[in-house]
Amino acid sequence: MSATPPATPAPTVIGVPAPQEDVDAIVAFVAGVQEAQLNADPDAFLGGFREDAIWTTAHGKRLTGLPEISAFTRKVLPPQADSPVAATYTVDLILFIRPDVAAVKIRQRPASRAGGAYLDEIFHGQEDPAELMAAHPEAVPGTPTYVLAKDDGIWRVAAAQNTQVLDAETLTAG
Repeated sequence: MSATPPATPAPTVIGVPAPQEDVDAIVAFVAGVQEAQLNADPDAFLGGFREDAIWTTAHGKRLTGLPEISAFTRKVLPPQADSPVAATYTVDLILFIRPDVAAVKIRQRPASRAGGAYLDEIFHGQEDPAELMAAHPEAVPGTPTYVLAKDDGIWRVAAAQNTQVLDAETLTAG
């Protein structure tokens, strides 16, 4: 899979006014998360968290504080380097709650490392994707939400929830 994702549309930006440089920094932050995941690099991934962050995984595991997030990440991320599946991360929406706090909605799509084909496309246009979801769990996309805080000029995760897309209407629409 290519380390550089194809060009994507600019995210929708709402909420309080924020400079374009913050929008760009948040998009770059999410690209860094993708790169850290692609390279199975725990240190790069963990560099994006505040010490007091909370994180909920796609399977519902709650992690509180950087030490707990770090222990989990160092256990589960390195084995992903050998996985035939990676993920792309696209910023869909940024809600600036305050100039230094933003809620970021991300589209996470599983893709083949060999060639970069999006695996979730098997669901598009299906009337009932349940059987396909059971047969191809690796193809189910995610819909993370990050709450980022800007401390000393650097955006970091304060809280995040990574959720698998299980809603049939959302999944089949693409």
